[in-house]
Amino acid sequence: MIEPEHAGKIGFSQEFATGDDAAVDAALGRLQLLGVRHLRLPITEDSSATPAGIGWIRHLLARLAPELEVMPFLDVGQAGSVPDWVRRVLAQLTTSEAVEIRCGLPTLRAVGQAARQAGCRPVLSVAAKGAAAWLQRAGESGALAGFDAIGLHASPPAGGRAAWSALLAETGLAARRFNPDLAVWITGTGYGAWRHDTAHQAQLFTDAAAAPAGRMFWSTLFDQPHAGSPDPARSHCGVVDQAGQPKLLGRLLEGGVAEVERVLASARRLKLPAVTATRPVLVTGGAGFIGANLADRLAAEGHHVHIYDALARAGVERNLHWLARRHPTRISFALGDLRDEAALTEAAARAEAVFHLAGQVAVTTSMVDPLADFAVNARGTLALLEALRRHNPAAPLVFASTNKVYGDLADIELVRDGESYLPARADLRANGVSEQRSLCFHTPYGCSKGTADQYVLDYAHSFGLRTAVLRMSCIYGERQLGTEDQGWVAHFLLKAIAGQGLTIYGDGRQVRDVLHVGDAVSAYLSAWSRIDAIAGRAYNLGGGPANAISLLQLVTHIKDLLGRRVDVTFADWRPGDQRYFVADTAAARRDLALAPALGWRAGIARLAEHFGAMALEAVQ
Repeated sequence: MIEPEHAGKIGFSQEFATGDDAAVDAALGRLQLLGVRHLRLPITEDSSATPAGIGWIRHLLARLAPELEVMPFLDVGQAGSVPDWVRRVLAQLTTSEAVEIRCGLPTLRAVGQAARQAGCRPVLSVAAKGAAAWLQRAGESGALAGFDAIGLHASPPAGGRAAWSALLAETGLAARRFNPDLAVWITGTGYGAWRHDTAHQAQLFTDAAAAPAGRMFWSTLFDQPHAGSPDPARSHCGVVDQAGQPKLLGRLLEGGVAEVERVLASARRLKLPAVTATRPVLVTGGAGFIGANLADRLAAEGHHVHIYDALARAGVERNLHWLARRHPTRISFALGDLRDEAALTEAAARAEAVFHLAGQVAVTTSMVDPLADFAVNARGTLALLEALRRHNPAAPLVFASTNKVYGDLADIELVRDGESYLPARADLRANGVSEQRSLCFHTPYGCSKGTADQYVLDYAHSFGLRTAVLRMSCIYGERQLGTEDQGWVAHFLLKAIAGQGLTIYGDGRQVRDVLHVGDAVSAYLSAWSRIDAIAGRAYNLGGGPANAISLLQLVTHIKDLLGRRVDVTFADWRPGDQRYFVADTAAARRDLALAPALGWRAGIARLAEHFGAMALEAVQ
């Protein structure tokens, strides 16, 4: 949550369509999560033109006011008197402590008086461009005496915090000549990260939050629909996207402004000369679970590692800090999104080799926002391949694909064997699913990852790039942040250690082969070292039949391992869920010279010890 000293200052602007209670509930939930108390609420003439519209405004204020300090914003325009619609709205504002008003000079005094008569504190909305001259005229007319604060609207200035300070000082000086008690607030600023430069958005937010203003309202909380918009940047100012998912800024703010500052400072600090002076190994998604373990091994073996990561998943910044502590002279970091093609090209152009692990990882998320899932997984991978083809064609690339490219495998006849489903065919039961299996993309996630998988292979065939694909089954191990959507082994174990119940989607007899992350990292490194022999090939990567377990078997094993009860509830099957997938790893073992995989019981015991050590470290 935002720290108390910032919670009294920071607010967001958000407009709601008439009758959209769901959007109101979503905004309240997000603001409460962030610990934000201030909401700027634009109200238009159109929304207040009918009794139904006024009723909605009344309902909206009654819903918001108990939870937030609401500041309505009314754009009066250049009318010579206070319009009727403004008076109708002001009559509803008994719960508002402030109301922001934009109007022309002829109406200024009358509007301020009308707001005061309604029991509100009037805030005068002023555009930064030409503010001093406009305030001079307003002050000379005597109208500024009727206002409590100036609400400054400005795009984030290029000079950052110093520029904000200068702009606020200039505005305050112009206004306080006529009303010494006027506060100066920032009531309109923001940055539309439509190019997915979310780190820049986060930096501009912290600059505005640090500015010497009594309050700072960021526009907006949620991205707005932008179909047909002539200015898409204005639609992307939110810290939460249209699918309800927090961007980098929205996620980091859950840890407070200090956490945003800390991550941004890490990004600056990790641009080390010792790394940037050489050709590093690029690991996209290098702050994630597999990426962090891979980066750690690479750095330990003497490689310079450049991590490119959007930090989109909660908690992965801890992996970044861990890597920086362990390898202070061998790790560099670029805070970037796969959809930011300029930043991605810059990272790829000088890489010695590329391990492409970044992506949108959850089937559930892909069902909510298929376009974003495609843009990250498919288009982002294609942009990376193009960057290599044009600027660095000799660099090898190993891509992290998924067993989801084979679809739900519904045609495989299964038999129930105790707590597991197993194939009726003896050869499948003995060996697992091989690379000869036909691809069958299902769910948006399966389509986006499958598209990327095929592009990676084709760029080897069509353009001679040194690329290969590893289609992963379930990888588990240290530094995994397991959730219901991804990383089920760690998720089950973390829930059990915490004494919490867990939910299984389906009946729990679905079977997966699990592979410890140390073995997965070895496979990636081996693929790099053998890239010229395996270019254009895809390999299944998993624990194989010897490490195949069902969800129910894992729960039973965790009960025995921890010596405690684990409560389980069951829910419906999720789209595209495979009842059985075990990788045939014969080709990977042969061509990549892989050692036998760590047994799943030993691996899960190691993971439990790791989680226990993390909990002890947090207490100390």
